[in-house]
Amino acid sequence: MSKIVTCMLAFMALATISFAGDSTESTTYGERAGAFSISPFVGWYNYDETQLLYTRPVYGARLGYDITNHFGVEAVFNYNATEYPISNGSSEDASAFNYRLDFLYNFIPCGPVDPYIAAGPGATRLYSIYPGVVDPGAAGESTNNDFTLNVGGGLKWFLSESFALRADVRHLWLFDNVKVTDNTIRNNWEYTAGVDFLFGGKKYKKVPEAMATEAPAPAIVAAPEAPLEPIPAYEPTPEKTKYFVYLNVEFDIAKANIRPQYRDSIARVGDFMKKYPGTNAVIEGYTDSVGGDEYNMKLSQERADSVVKSLEVNFGIDPSRLTAKGYGKTMPVATNATWAGRQANRHIRAIIDGALDVAGLTTPPDMLAMSLNVEFNSASAEIQPAYFDKINKVGDFMKQYPATNAIIEGHTDNDGTDEQLMALSQQRAESVVAYLVDKYGIDRSRFTAKGYGNTRRISYNKTAEGRQRNRRIDAIIEFPLAK
Repeated sequence: MSKIVTCMLAFMALATISFAGDSTESTTYGERAGAFSISPFVGWYNYDETQLLYTRPVYGARLGYDITNHFGVEAVFNYNATEYPISNGSSEDASAFNYRLDFLYNFIPCGPVDPYIAAGPGATRLYSIYPGVVDPGAAGESTNNDFTLNVGGGLKWFLSESFALRADVRHLWLFDNVKVTDNTIRNNWEYTAGVDFLFGGKKYKKVPEAMATEAPAPAIVAAPEAPLEPIPAYEPTPEKTKYFVYLNVEFDIAKANIRPQYRDSIARVGDFMKKYPGTNAVIEGYTDSVGGDEYNMKLSQERADSVVKSLEVNFGIDPSRLTAKGYGKTMPVATNATWAGRQANRHIRAIIDGALDVAGLTTPPDMLAMSLNVEFNSASAEIQPAYFDKINKVGDFMKQYPATNAIIEGHTDNDGTDEQLMALSQQRAESVVAYLVDKYGIDRSRFTAKGYGNTRRISYNKTAEGRQRNRRIDAIIEFPLAK
């Protein structure tokens, strides 16, 4: 046993030295969807005492395929040369061949250390050239085939993107052993160590070190930052969700009065804010292009004020929870060249801000905006497992509402060139999209990944806290039929 363990450790040490150089060119560690693997191993096989077979070394290999990042399948073969004691104190040789089909679940597929569990069916073939060793009724050489089930787990330690050390423990149940007449299930154990070689699969590259080098420590800024632009009302805030409602309120030309038939449309906002008293809302007013800039800005403000007044009077919403903002003709949603387009541009949008549990929403909005609060390591687009639950909120909502589409936005701080930061933010957005597609099976066509680099700051980059706020992922979920 000590010789085997020594050989195993020596082999792993040599493999580590041989493959460690790959890590400098590594993308992401771990299992990945679409990858094939070859895993030679050695170890120790322990037989149930009722089988009267000695515990001996086992040798084998696994051929695997990763169906997703988390789920995989492996075909396993191993060989064990054992012995059967006979009455005169000596023993006779026997050979055991084990064939299995195992199914694996990887807990941390994208990390350098990946614990996993496995289970599957198989068969064990016992063979001996001596009569009666395997099959008591055999006059000469004998063979016995047993159905097996196994369950266990292990750990993979990735030294590069495609090479890992591996340790594994299995509990095997053997059925229908002909040497036993009581039909008792045999309990065997297998302990192995080996290596994993991965080929192919979908890889998500890290940004090279020569590119952006975001640092958590305060950076020396050579020139003062430009003043922050006003943060748009639609920008999600940490731990809160923006709930968008497009009010189907049409205004007469040059008028701000609300027609009575539009009370039900405003009720979508009023009833929601009464149900969720911790929310606040910004009511945005817009106009078409008829008239001058100053005139339209004033008119849009009056229309937003009219909706706010209706919410106060008809729904009892406290004025401190409401803000009216007019944008004039600055953000058209349709062409102003047609009557229908101009009518569409004369509209009202409500943006409700609050710490909402989107999974508990009974009335879906026209659009949701969420800040996922996903933190990334410096210059990396790899998602840490600690942030999976935050991203899962997007996947759960889109599974609940299959008509939705989502824009995943990536943002960075200012540590790097504009080109580097734009590439980094794009890779981070794509990493989130890839996670949602792999975990939830959502069609990739429902997602758009968009990197903005440092172009949409929500804080100054002078402090570590400010830079961390700017390094963010936002999810904008839309219903296609929303106005």
